[in-house]
Amino acid sequence: MQRALLISSRTMASLSQVRMIGERGSGAGKGGGGGGSIREAGGSFGKMEAAHEDQYFYNQSKDQLAKLRDELHDEISFHEEQIKRHQEAITRHKSRIQTIDKK
Repeated sequence: MQRALLISSRTMASLSQVRMIGERGSGAGKGGGGGGSIREAGGSFGKMEAAHEDQYFYNQSKDQLAKLRDELHDEISFHEEQIKRHQEAITRHKSRIQTIDKK
């Protein structure tokens, strides 16, 4: 009984590992999947559509990273300005303490 369970679990594990045959955009059922009539038809138009989709998401992530970089630079500038203001306040308070101690 336990051996049968072991064999069936191995069989199920191997069956659950479905491999894609072909490349993206090569047609429905060939690893390209659905995604519209052009990609389902396969061929060079399907591959071109898959390449355009990849390019779109690449450009989108590139734009997001650029925006994040700009926001981080702005935040750094803000904090540097805050540090400058705090340093000035510290200097001002220290000078007040010195004037009080002199009296």
